[in-house]
Amino acid sequence: MKLRTKLTLFNTISKLVIVTLFVWLLPVLIKNINVNYTDSRLRKQRDEVLQTVKHQGIRSYIQNGESDYAAYTPIKDVYVSIEEDTLGEKLDFIKNEVRKVEADTIAYRILSHNFTADKKNYLLEIGISLDSVNERTGPLQSIAFIVLVAMIILTIVADQLYSDYILRPLGMIIKTKLVGTKFPNFGSYKQVQTTTNDFQHLDLSIHQMIQTIESTFQKEREFISNASHELMTPISILQSKIENMFEEETVADELKVRLLEMQKILNRLKSITKTLLLISQIENDQFLKEDNITVSALLQEVYDEISIRLQDKNITFEMAVHDDLTLTKVNKFLLFNLFFNLVNNAIKYNRENGTITVEAIKEGNNYVVNIIDTGIGISTADLPIIFNRFKKLKQALQQDSFGLGLPIVKSIADFHQIKIEVISEKEVGSMFKLIFPAM
Repeated sequence: MKLRTKLTLFNTISKLVIVTLFVWLLPVLIKNINVNYTDSRLRKQRDEVLQTVKHQGIRSYIQNGESDYAAYTPIKDVYVSIEEDTLGEKLDFIKNEVRKVEADTIAYRILSHNFTADKKNYLLEIGISLDSVNERTGPLQSIAFIVLVAMIILTIVADQLYSDYILRPLGMIIKTKLVGTKFPNFGSYKQVQTTTNDFQHLDLSIHQMIQTIESTFQKEREFISNASHELMTPISILQSKIENMFEEETVADELKVRLLEMQKILNRLKSITKTLLLISQIENDQFLKEDNITVSALLQEVYDEISIRLQDKNITFEMAVHDDLTLTKVNKFLLFNLFFNLVNNAIKYNRENGTITVEAIKEGNNYVVNIIDTGIGISTADLPIIFNRFKKLKQALQQDSFGLGLPIVKSIADFHQIKIEVISEKEVGSMFKLIFPAM
C-alpha cells in the first residue's frame, strides 16, 4: 500500500472515530448546554424581577389585599409566581419539579429564590416547561452534527491535498531516480526540488548509492570485455600450435591423445570467453537493431540448426505458430541465440522420448512465445537465480555445462525489452514464457 494511501486511510479512520465519539456524546452535551442556557435565562429573569421590586416596590406585582402573584404565558410554558414565605429559610436553587396549572400537570425547570421586601419575606419562583427546553435539543443536535460532518469533510480534503503536496517530492524521487531509469545506466544527477530536509537527504543518498552501483557495474563490464578480448589471442595461438603439432609425424600417439585433451579444454575456454564477450557486448549496446523477421521463420531456423540433437534422445519437437508476427527493428543474430539457447536447454535437460513444444500466440495485447519441455524441471529454490551468471545450478554441473546459457538469454531479452516468465515443477517440466513488447 502506498504511503499516501496509508496517510489518507489513517486520517479518515481517525476522523470517523472522532465523529463516532461525538455522535455518542452529542445528546449529553446538547442537553447540558440546553440546561445551562435555560438556567441562565431563569437567573436573568430573577434579576429583572428583583430589580423591578427594588425600584417600584412589591406592589408592582402584589396588589393591596392580595397575598401572592402568579403569571403564565398563554401556552403555559413559562410562569412567574411570588408569594409570602413563612418558612424563613434561605433559598436559591434550580431544579425540575411538577406543577399543576389549572387542569394541566406540567414539568418545569424551576428557579426558587426568597427575598425581603417591605419587611416581609417572599418566595419567588420562575419556571420554564421542560417540553420547551427539550424542543430546542433536536434542532441543536442536527445543527451540531451537520457542522461536524462539514468540518470532517473539509479536514479530510485539506489533509489529502497537503499529503499530496508534501509527498510529491518523494514521488518524483521514486519516478526519476528508481523507476524511470535503465539499470545500471542512471544518467546525470538532477536534484529534486523540495524544502523537506528528509527528502533532500534521501535524494542525495540515493544518488550516491547509484553512483557507487554504476561505477561497480561499469568496472565489471570493462573487466569482462577486456579479459575476454585478451584471452582470445593466447587461446587462438595455443590452438594453432596444437594443430601444428598434430601434423608432425614425429609426435607419438600417446602425446597426441594428451594434445587432444588439451584442445578440448581450450575449446571449452574459448566458448566461455566468447559467451562472456557476447554478454559484455549486449550490455554495452554494441549491437544494432535493424533486422525484420517473422517469428515462424526464426523458429524454423533454430529447428534446422538443432534438429540433429533431438534425435540423440528421440525427443519430439512440436512447433505451433498460431499467430505469426513480424519482428521489426530487432537483431536477428541475438534473437536466434535466445531461442537456440532455450531450445538447447530444453533438449539438454529433457528425458529420453520426451517432448518440446514451441507455441506462438497472442494473449490480449501481448505477443507470447512459450517453450515447454517435459524435462527434469527446476526447483522452487533455484528459480530466482537461474539467470544469474555467477550462480551455477546442480543440473548444469551434472550436464558439464558452463551455466551461461540463461544469463545470455536474459541479456538478449533485456536488450529487446522482452519479459521472461518461468513456470517449472520438479520432475515434471518447465515453461519459458517470452512476452514481446508491442510492435
